[in-house]
Amino acid sequence: MFDQLTLDIATFQSWQRDIQSVFETKLKLRLDDILSDAPRRLADAIGHAVIDGGKRLRPMLVILGASLDSTPGALPDPNDPRLEHIWNAAIAIELIHGYSLIHDDLPSMDNDDLRRGKPTVHRAFDEATAILAGDALQSLAFSLLADAPQTDVETRLHWVSLLSTGANRMVFGQQIDLNPPAQAPALAELTRMHELKTGALLYAALMMGASGCSAEDRAALEAFIHPLGLAFQIQDDILDATGTAEQLGKTPGKDAADHKYSYVTVLGLDAARAHLNATMRDALNALEPMGTRACPLRACARFVLMRDH
Repeated sequence: MFDQLTLDIATFQSWQRDIQSVFETKLKLRLDDILSDAPRRLADAIGHAVIDGGKRLRPMLVILGASLDSTPGALPDPNDPRLEHIWNAAIAIELIHGYSLIHDDLPSMDNDDLRRGKPTVHRAFDEATAILAGDALQSLAFSLLADAPQTDVETRLHWVSLLSTGANRMVFGQQIDLNPPAQAPALAELTRMHELKTGALLYAALMMGASGCSAEDRAALEAFIHPLGLAFQIQDDILDATGTAEQLGKTPGKDAADHKYSYVTVLGLDAARAHLNATMRDALNALEPMGTRACPLRACARFVLMRDH
């Protein structure tokens, strides 16, 4: 599936760790600044939710989209000053993701006790504080976009539009997930739910980064990110059915236990794996017009396919 136009996975994983390290530093600095006058308990709950956790896939997609022209075909240096303007966007989308996880774990939704290997926010603090932390993360995200340095107003407005649309669509997908049909949905219906719940924010991340790209590049990226988002969710469903709490950092088997429909419960494990491979091929095929310039994105797709949590 992956050809010579893909970077070595070990190289990409090393770069991903570098991105995580730089991201954590910048995230902490931004939060220390914007939460300096927040109530201590609320600030602690926000930090518990978003600091030192997750794969940071969404910020990675922002950075990869922004570097397509500045470092074509190569993984960008996280400390490249040409990328300084994009970090607020990368942090903003992760704050939206963080809010979604807090609310997704609440007793009124998935009622989960574990996230990223530690107690969920409503367990570590309390339910009301968790709700407020999620609320605050939404407004903080858009505040970061409004204050992005070295960025013109038109670009910032475009980012706001992409992020707000992605966040809204994510909520639409969550509502569908909370009200499953009595019978197993058709594959198209399941796909539509996850295009909203998972794919919309991944789309926003890549397209925020790529907002300065040509129309041709943006068309290829759109054709890539839609199946990649589905592949991410299919792999998530497979891991939920086969992984352990220690491996995943969250409670495994939740879909089946809660009688929720997933790619595994609808298709079966073997068919879900086959569908994952087919969906990933669609994503990779979409990058063909970009040639070697898309090597980092192909490596990112491999990272999604090979992840174990």
